[in-house]
Amino acid sequence: MNIFQVLLIQPLTNGLILFYNLLFQNIGLAIIGFSIFLRFILNPLTKPYMESMKKIKEIEPLVSKLKKKYVNDPKGLMQAQTELYKQKNINPGSGCLPYILQIVVLIALFNVFTQVLSQNGDAISKINQVLYSPLRFSEDATLNTHFLYLDVRKPDVFNVSGIPFPIPGPLLILAGLLQFLSAKMMQPMVKQEEKIAKKTKTETDDMAVAMQSSMIYMFPAMTIIFGVTFPSGLALYWLLFSIFQIYQQYKTSGWGGLTPFIQKTGLLQ
Repeated sequence: MNIFQVLLIQPLTNGLILFYNLLFQNIGLAIIGFSIFLRFILNPLTKPYMESMKKIKEIEPLVSKLKKKYVNDPKGLMQAQTELYKQKNINPGSGCLPYILQIVVLIALFNVFTQVLSQNGDAISKINQVLYSPLRFSEDATLNTHFLYLDVRKPDVFNVSGIPFPIPGPLLILAGLLQFLSAKMMQPMVKQEEKIAKKTKTETDDMAVAMQSSMIYMFPAMTIIFGVTFPSGLALYWLLFSIFQIYQQYKTSGWGGLTPFIQKTGLLQ
């Protein structure tokens, strides 16, 4: 085994099978239980990011004043904003680590589903090669990879006669929708930023607003586009991750970018 397999694939496989044994040998329940466990483990790394986002939201009026003050001085604005963040003990880059870890976990889980739980060959022999001794299956055991209408090793898609491409299934669509809501909540109020950008007329502001807007739609679209070829177990994991992210974001700083929509529905006064 290489270091990636020893440090990530093997522990994740063993964790998944542990929950599989604890939760009635139901692979879907195992993914749900293991996802909750992973979220709990990674929470200490995510919390600093949420706190940083909350502080950034609180100083938005001060940042707006700086942008008006340095309307024709992008370099001065950057220095002033950096100094403001230092004074308020804010680290804008603190959010990178949790997302990098989530991507690493996602890649490792992809390998678990495509290599260890692969339909090709003897699945039990393959999985026993990476399992620790107490968790290994007997040679005549059968691994149940079904959950609801899904086989977690296969994509959540429907193949319709006459349509040359697969149609995303409900789980995959829901995962993309929740990813959109999560991304929307975690972005600053884009409309407000657009107004400030128009007033300051700097390329930096325009670029930042464009990136914020594109990321809101890009990640959900990528979730669905890539999801039609990925095992549905990954879509289930990503759906749960988005639910946890939405809850934590709401708990930390409210509805964020969803506030205008929530206000229109009358749910938020």
